[in-house]
Amino acid sequence: MSNYRTNLPQLGNKIFLTDSGLETTLIFHDGLDLPHFAAIDALRDSDRRSRVEAYYTRHIAIATSRGIGFILESPTWRASPDWGRRLGLDHADLAAANRDAIAMMAALRRRHDSPQTPMVVSGNVGPRGDGYQVGELMNPTEAECYHAWQVDLFADTEADMVCGATITNSNEAIGIVRAAKSAGMPVAISFTVETDGRLPSGESLGEAIEAVDAATSSAAAYFMLNCAHPTHFASTLAAGGAWLDRIRGIRANASTRSHDELNEAPDLDDGDPVRLGEEYSELRQRHRRITVLGGCCGTDHRHIERICDACLEAA
Repeated sequence: MSNYRTNLPQLGNKIFLTDSGLETTLIFHDGLDLPHFAAIDALRDSDRRSRVEAYYTRHIAIATSRGIGFILESPTWRASPDWGRRLGLDHADLAAANRDAIAMMAALRRRHDSPQTPMVVSGNVGPRGDGYQVGELMNPTEAECYHAWQVDLFADTEADMVCGATITNSNEAIGIVRAAKSAGMPVAISFTVETDGRLPSGESLGEAIEAVDAATSSAAAYFMLNCAHPTHFASTLAAGGAWLDRIRGIRANASTRSHDELNEAPDLDDGDPVRLGEEYSELRQRHRRITVLGGCCGTDHRHIERICDACLEAA
């Protein structure tokens, strides 16, 4: 049974943490092989599975030691049908893998959830294509049909919500929100932006959020940004508009590199955890509705700890 599906606690004014760059941590720090950058594959054997569980436990400890909540984003970013086929999984095996991922998150929740440290289980939905490029653009109906399979599956688990992460265009976001609404699931949409602050589709962040809200009667619980460095979007947020109130979360990259540069880099650029924490704190001081704090590519628990402490000190 879900705990918070009808009352997401992160919609208040308290800081919530989530995790960091799961895939980059597993690959570069733990030395795991993740075919197609798919963390779901790591749950298929006991050794790699234990590394995934340890990753989440390290992050949860940061939140619980500071008396704040945590959002458990499932390792299912590349566990939708197209990616499942690339991993050699048929629909039945892929469905079982998705359910298993949520079951792991729910088990972690049972160990750590408390009134002071609520643990929200989120079914993570990634883009159909590459998270850095639009590729073949779906219309909203096509996107809804594609993502409904995974969203409906999450609705039948203990997940409290779904989160569409690293979304490159408003059409796909509209489809995810519509699928979630039909399934009765709260949904957050996290867009990625290029170094100019615009989505890979060319849309401005404000245009994308407004398009999704207009097409879905503002059905998304909130919006986020992920897989970009704060220097890529700080000026966009500063320019702002009414849409800015819809953004509640940031999961930034450690690196200032562009998406193309990150794709081509053989190394991990983990940036400066201390400075990244300061940049989050500066964003929070200007945009107080941003309460969900995590990381993306190149970040790990060190970055999350610095982000958390910097933002709590300035709260």
